[in-house]
Amino acid sequence: MSNIRAHVTISGSVQGVFFRAHMREIADELGVHGWVKNRWDGKVEAVLEGPKDPVDNLIKWCHKGPPYAVVEGVDIEWEKYRGEFSSFSVTY
Repeated sequence: MSNIRAHVTISGSVQGVFFRAHMREIADELGVHGWVKNRWDGKVEAVLEGPKDPVDNLIKWCHKGPPYAVVEGVDIEWEKYRGEFSSFSVTY
């Protein structure tokens, strides 16, 4: 199975609701590598790398998010897979 990379931006009420922590847990369960961070504009940004199905499943989760999130949009930019991550982290 080939690996893919997605640069994802999630908008809505997505900061202050443990979005990043939950996303890291789901990514770890799925075996997706990369990072997630809060942006200055209130959005959450992430880079996801791994096999297609797990990355797709994490993107599906992003459309819903954790219990207190209100996701209004998920923008995805597909990028060339780089294999630069060995885990999934929350960055600041």
